[in-house]
Amino acid sequence: MADTPVITLNNGVTMPQIGFGVYQIPEAETAQAVTTAIEAGYRSIDTAAVYGNEAGVGAALRDAGIPRDELFVTTKLWNSDQGYDETLRAFDASLARLGLDQLDLYLIHWPTPKHGKYLDTWRALETLLEQKRVRAIGVSNFLPEHLRAVAGLGGTVPAVNQIEVHPALQQREAQATNAELGVVTEAWSPLAQAAVLSDPRVTAIADAHDRTPAQVVLRWHVQQGRVVIPKSVTPSRIRENLAIFDFELTAGELAAIDGLESDGRTGPHPDHFN
Repeated sequence: MADTPVITLNNGVTMPQIGFGVYQIPEAETAQAVTTAIEAGYRSIDTAAVYGNEAGVGAALRDAGIPRDELFVTTKLWNSDQGYDETLRAFDASLARLGLDQLDLYLIHWPTPKHGKYLDTWRALETLLEQKRVRAIGVSNFLPEHLRAVAGLGGTVPAVNQIEVHPALQQREAQATNAELGVVTEAWSPLAQAAVLSDPRVTAIADAHDRTPAQVVLRWHVQQGRVVIPKSVTPSRIRENLAIFDFELTAGELAAIDGLESDGRTGPHPDHFN
């Protein structure tokens, strides 16, 4: 962990700049994947209730032999559990599956604006924060209007907005709003599900640094200040994705990757996903 930079959130909590994501990893494989990641040096693990693998994450954390204060664990509230009381119950269930007494970061997974519950849901997260059951609270997939609505409540400003960001979908307006409000941008699908890794502009940069294209794209993220959570079940790739802090991209190389924007969204649009 000493080689992994940390990001200081707006409440003073620090978060490793790279974490291990477990989206779409089956429950039966999750514990081994997380164990491999922890052995490789990851200290931040990102899961969600809807992934169905929180128990597997918890098992790996218990067996890791790493002090709890050296681990940063994130999970997310699913859409059907939004609402004040529902959120508190869902948090209890996630914490039990993880086998933890406290969470490091709890996120609203999607705004689901058609249901109109995310502001009441946010108030529940503030309650959990006040009770010190979670160290930081945030959101995921929130567009600027959703984020401003939460910030406009006059209470806690989200510490993190975890959104889809990669070279083909850079969400510049969302990132600018995050920065304006003091919210850290965390990129999910940071490699665009490998869609950009064969682009000749990326492979040329990778060749120049004797790195993989995935390492180059992850390095592009961290040099621009984002938190990233790449996912893999392949041990060699898990290790490679962490080995990005001993080289640096030039301004020209960063600009070349910036030029890959193509509105290449791989997930749902937040306004339409319920």
